Amino acid sequence: MARRFPLFFGALGENFTTRGLDFRQLRIGDQLRAGGARLEITKIRTPCSQLDVYGASLGGEIYDPQVRRGDYTSPRWGMSGFYARVTSPGPVATGDIIAVEAMLA
Repeated sequence: MARRFPLFFGALGENFTTRGLDFRQLRIGDQLRAGGARLEITKIRTPCSQLDVYGASLGGEIYDPQVRRGDYTSPRWGMSGFYARVTSPGPVATGDIIAVEAMLA
């Protein structure tokens, strides 16, 4: 859904921008493959004041108290992004597939 914030790829500080990956289904502990690297989702990202340049209400649009509590039933779950640790390093290039390899039960 378009929210009319003046954003572009990388504007929120993300290292990876994906298409077709359902971030609402991701959970802490899930494992992803990005190109030749393997990643594990470690926590949800919290919006910081750096995002204020894109509009005062952006933080509330992508993060809420439910998300803060770790509640994946929030309609905003995953919208602020996730932190991940590299569990197996490898090359990653533009156009590489990013896919879920293992999901938490």
